[in-house]
Amino acid sequence: MKTTLNIDDTVMQRLREEAARRGTTMSALVEAGLRRVLAGSKRIDDGREPMPPLPTWKSGGLRVDVADREALYRTMDEA
Repeated sequence: MKTTLNIDDTVMQRLREEAARRGTTMSALVEAGLRRVLAGSKRIDDGREPMPPLPTWKSGGLRVDVADREALYRTMDEA
């Protein structure tokens, strides 16, 4: 089946390089990767007890909005 996917440019470049290195097609590598991921997802629901949630900590909150570069640089300079 043919389909269209949006793939990040850096991932696509690595895919091209890996396909060339292995002497195979990009399609074959993508299909193999998808098969591997999908086969792995079956293991999640194999009747075992679910894993406990990861621990969390209260870190005291954010010191700066990282999207605000100037505030981020000021905070980094203070540290």
